[in-house]
Amino acid sequence: MEKIIISGGNPLRGTVEISGSKNAALPIIAATLLTSEPCTIRGVPNLSDIQFMCDILRWLSVKVTHHKTDGVIEIQAQHPLGVAPYELVRKMRASVCLLGPLLARLHNCKVSLPGGCVIGDRPIDQHLKGLKRLGADVLVENGYVHARCNELTGSDVFMGGRFGSTVLGTANVMMAAVLAKGTTWIEGAACEPEIEDLAIFLIKMGAKIKGAGSHILEIEGVEVLNGADHKVITDRIEAGTFMTAAAITNGDIEIKGAHAEHLCAVRDKLEESGVTVERANGTIRVKGNGDLKPVDVITMPYPGFPTDMQAQMSAVMTVTPGISVITEKVFPNRFMHISEMARLGADVSIEGSSAIVKGVKHLSGAPVMACDLRASAGLVLAGLCADGETEVNRIYHVDRGYERIDQKLRHLGAKIERVSE
Repeated sequence: MEKIIISGGNPLRGTVEISGSKNAALPIIAATLLTSEPCTIRGVPNLSDIQFMCDILRWLSVKVTHHKTDGVIEIQAQHPLGVAPYELVRKMRASVCLLGPLLARLHNCKVSLPGGCVIGDRPIDQHLKGLKRLGADVLVENGYVHARCNELTGSDVFMGGRFGSTVLGTANVMMAAVLAKGTTWIEGAACEPEIEDLAIFLIKMGAKIKGAGSHILEIEGVEVLNGADHKVITDRIEAGTFMTAAAITNGDIEIKGAHAEHLCAVRDKLEESGVTVERANGTIRVKGNGDLKPVDVITMPYPGFPTDMQAQMSAVMTVTPGISVITEKVFPNRFMHISEMARLGADVSIEGSSAIVKGVKHLSGAPVMACDLRASAGLVLAGLCADGETEVNRIYHVDRGYERIDQKLRHLGAKIERVSE
């Protein structure tokens, strides 16, 4: 087991390169199951979640060659199996997106209900409803989803749920629909950049998709898909995390490779808090000014403020004078990091789906425990500005979604080290 130790108080300065998007790469890797031809995915970050997905594909008798140092994965699914076991799928939520492509390719599959971070209730009812609309018979039994069909048929599918559109549900139905007979209209589709990137990859494979990036997708099914070569988009959440790192440390960071248009909501709230955000020559430059102002944040599906940036923004608010409020509209119970931030001296109270944050003059280093991927990032940020030494345990969570985060922060001037317990 490893942990991260941070000696806080250093303003971060310099340039950081953003890695490829994990949340884009995972469904794209799953989509390679739709063809028997070779596929090449580039710009893939070297993360534990990516390794888990590769392991699952290998279990399914898929040929996978992962060039970790180059960020390239070569995949060929000539004769995939149709059963994804609990022992592998339990490790991450995104493995549920195997369901759509396996069903479309084999017409009979069995996928374990997924695991992943504990951030609140995340049912897959919308996934299953969408696949049923395409003609699948779906049975949930003994912890597995068993889906089968004679053939999939295009239909009207509404993907809106209680807390907005489902990203992985949209991905699952989209991947199933590309090989369905006839035309499928997905209304209330997630319009996150990761879904648009998946659509671009599928189109390269020969799929016929219109409306990617909007709430209405039109998919005309085809009989067969071919292999494709694709580079995934860069990670907007990693970029947003470094933007907040500049804010909380009163630093000056140039962020290279990020898609600024994917980060408008984050930029807006940071500027409202008094941070300077400049966009030029394909980079984002974020400069703290030492005079943060309180803000109210409401997380929403894209293009709203991302729930995956909530913990990081919470960390910034803990040292912002005045009272800030964060309201969670995506995962209302996603505040498990708050009790750990309190160990550092944060003054935060939870009222329903909102966190009321009273900014303190400074945080004080202490041992803390990461409970999920983004919470761990928030705790690292808090440690960067805390007085003294902060010890972040269970950092396997952060390794699920951030490539070499300790090395990148150290390059920016942070006093941070990874040690074995």
